[in-house]
Amino acid sequence: MHRKPTRRSTEPVFTEPQRLHKVLAQCGYGSLRGLEELIIAGRITVNRQPAEVGQKVGPNDQIRINGELVRLRFAPPRARVLLYHKPSGEIVSRSDPEGRPTVFDKLPRLGSARWIAVGRLDFNSEGLLLFTTAGDLANRLMHPRYEVEREYSVRILGRLTPEQERALVEGVQLEDGLARVTSIVDGGGEEEGANHWYKVVLPEGRNREVRRLFEALGVMVSRLIRIRYGVIAMPPQLKRGQMQELEHGDLGRLLKAAGMPQSGGNQGDGRRHHDNRPRQGDGGAPQRTDEDRGGQHAAESVSEPEDEAIDDVDGNRIDLDTKGNRMPVPGTSNPNPGGGRRRKRSGRRGRGNQGNRGGNQGNWRP
Repeated sequence: MHRKPTRRSTEPVFTEPQRLHKVLAQCGYGSLRGLEELIIAGRITVNRQPAEVGQKVGPNDQIRINGELVRLRFAPPRARVLLYHKPSGEIVSRSDPEGRPTVFDKLPRLGSARWIAVGRLDFNSEGLLLFTTAGDLANRLMHPRYEVEREYSVRILGRLTPEQERALVEGVQLEDGLARVTSIVDGGGEEEGANHWYKVVLPEGRNREVRRLFEALGVMVSRLIRIRYGVIAMPPQLKRGQMQELEHGDLGRLLKAAGMPQSGGNQGDGRRHHDNRPRQGDGGAPQRTDEDRGGQHAAESVSEPEDEAIDDVDGNRIDLDTKGNRMPVPGTSNPNPGGGRRRKRSGRRGRGNQGNRGGNQGNWRP
């Protein structure tokens, strides 16, 4: 009984820069030692410059073996978001001349990425602080034009009058412009106590904005806690000084609210891999040349790589001219890199494979 051939596993997809000879070895272009010898011999280039042993390559790099372009597949890096319950007495900065503890001291170490603080909380404030590895996500969460809500629990001395509550909603003039809250709710407190709590929501996050709003009305804030940032609320089990990473469901909800596709090339989000690997027809596995069959791996002839429309988070840039059209990829004359043509296969077959319907792909011609 005829059995269908086993389908080859998918080609490697990388999510971060890798060492050149290791990547090529994983893609089947030779052994680590053999590829190192090719690099030393000057037969492998990166961006048209001689490669070096141990050099790392990423999605923007053009790699050639014996002058022929090869492609590697890079998936967009997955965004990570960390929730941190900031206590008072910590500064939101990577370093402090006064030697005060910073929020970054406790964060887990990352390899090739770094944590970006989404907004700030001043030294005496506490509550929910977000960190992410995705710069584009941080920008969408912080920039005033996106009006991402921040909710705070505010404890003040005394109580607000109806006129003061109305002023907070209608707007208070500060030194850096008009500021307001979108809602204010009584948070309760002891009837005979000197302090009272309120919950306020702001559509932006200027420096010390909540404190300055209340101070402009002659009200002193004695405690300030951020309890929500956008669609992410402070988990009740997250104690001061503790942190937790957003899981897939909550992360997807945050990305959706920010108007961003879910990160990661394998998430079914519609984003394409940045592919620098040569292709020989749809669905076809990479083929080896006559030189390969002799034990010397070389690259297939291919067209220039497509310049994928991947955002700044992935480390790629889309160059546009003054009319908004995409500029040619360096080293090409194609003004529309995403529409590059694929080389056609020659109709000839190898002599030893006459009658073989697939032909010998080793005789594929550019």
